[in-house]
Amino acid sequence: MTFTANRLLLFGATGDLSQRMLLPSLCALDADDLLGADLKIIGTARTEMSDGDFRNFAREALEKYLPRDRRGGMADFLNRLTYQSLDALTEEGYRELADKVGDPSGGLAIFLSTAPSLFEPTIAGLDKVGLASENVRIGLEKPLGTDLASSQEINDAVASAFDESRIYRIDHYLGKETVQNLLALRFANIMLEPVWNSNYVEHVQITVAETVGLESRVAYYDDSGALRDMVQNHMLQLLALVAMEPPTSFDATAIRDEKVKVLRALRSVDAADTVRGQYRAGAIDGKSVPGYDEELGKDSDTETFVAIKAHVDNWRWKGVPFYMRTGKRLPERTTEIVVQFRGIPHSIFEERGAHTKPNQLVIGIQPQENIQLSMMAKMPGLDREGIRLRSVPLDIAMPDAFTGTHRRIAYERLLLDLIEGDQTLFVRRDEIEAQWEWIDAIREQWKGEGAKPKPYSAGSWGPSAAIALTERNGVSWHE
Repeated sequence: MTFTANRLLLFGATGDLSQRMLLPSLCALDADDLLGADLKIIGTARTEMSDGDFRNFAREALEKYLPRDRRGGMADFLNRLTYQSLDALTEEGYRELADKVGDPSGGLAIFLSTAPSLFEPTIAGLDKVGLASENVRIGLEKPLGTDLASSQEINDAVASAFDESRIYRIDHYLGKETVQNLLALRFANIMLEPVWNSNYVEHVQITVAETVGLESRVAYYDDSGALRDMVQNHMLQLLALVAMEPPTSFDATAIRDEKVKVLRALRSVDAADTVRGQYRAGAIDGKSVPGYDEELGKDSDTETFVAIKAHVDNWRWKGVPFYMRTGKRLPERTTEIVVQFRGIPHSIFEERGAHTKPNQLVIGIQPQENIQLSMMAKMPGLDREGIRLRSVPLDIAMPDAFTGTHRRIAYERLLLDLIEGDQTLFVRRDEIEAQWEWIDAIREQWKGEGAKPKPYSAGSWGPSAAIALTERNGVSWHE
């Protein structure tokens, strides 16, 4: 559906995500004149508020989370906002919500950020009062289930009122500039594509490391764990973008077709190729932090760290390991993709005492967005005692390369695409289900083993078994 919505309905409008991301993103888009002049934004949640109360709430969130230089015209943005309280489990509230939203025939976009248990009654309530008609599209914030069966249940509930062309499943990593740049890096540069395969790539590493512990996500995280919280969505999406074949065009169907092929080609993982960990007390940035059980307040077998050796069994990637790791209370906050190329087949410099290192491409996603390619170069000198070679990084720091542009919040792009109707950066149902099938198989193996997560000290890079996972193949994690 290509219509541009003139109304945006935000479920969970008083929640943490709304305060930190959604309202600041919408205000920043408005400051750049990217929202239609007639766009109205309606917030809804259980909390009783007047329109004025909600505008004051939004103002406080913007002053706290949006940089001052991006608040231009904040008063005009606040005037777009209205509010209607709603108990999602009571039918009568939806009629009042529909009256507040008004006629959706001009185009309505819904952003649904609620507990998964509320998806089905919310969809039913929207449908009953005419807020799921052909001119309405819906964005779904994760988590979309806890396994394949629950994911299918949620997707069936949504599909009962919305066809797939009007469903926008959100993975906020896909809104990050450097993640999108993966497509440009691969498919707008002829020099990379010929070597982007098993003939030239030795292995790929994907790391998503966090220094934080549970913070405000205690109940959710202990029910989820690192495998379902990070690997199932963000990391498998990154893997799919790295490994996908060139799409026929830059549109939602072509790109998502190629991603799902990769996800379906993932080999079932042996138990020996996974590592689970849980942090114990340690130190982060020189400060003592408690262990997971202490932070949680009870004993738990939930993993806070996962490392996996994965394979994509297709023509391009057969035999190339994809190492993934993610964890909490690690030494630094970083998200990066490392493509390690093979060494040269023959070095003409060995007899002159010089050693070469294989080329390496590092794509930094956060906290710094950058692309670094290591190349071998000769060190200056007369070489009377032999040639000296050194690996030299070629850096592209994205903020420096494109000066004068704002570093945008990932949700800016995703919200704008939801409003305008571009599904390219959203996840299709068959992608979600392919991801869950692979993850469920790993969880079944863990359940069969009955082994507890291996302990690691907060501030370290995880259990020693994660190091062994790569080193038995002669590989070291990039740190």
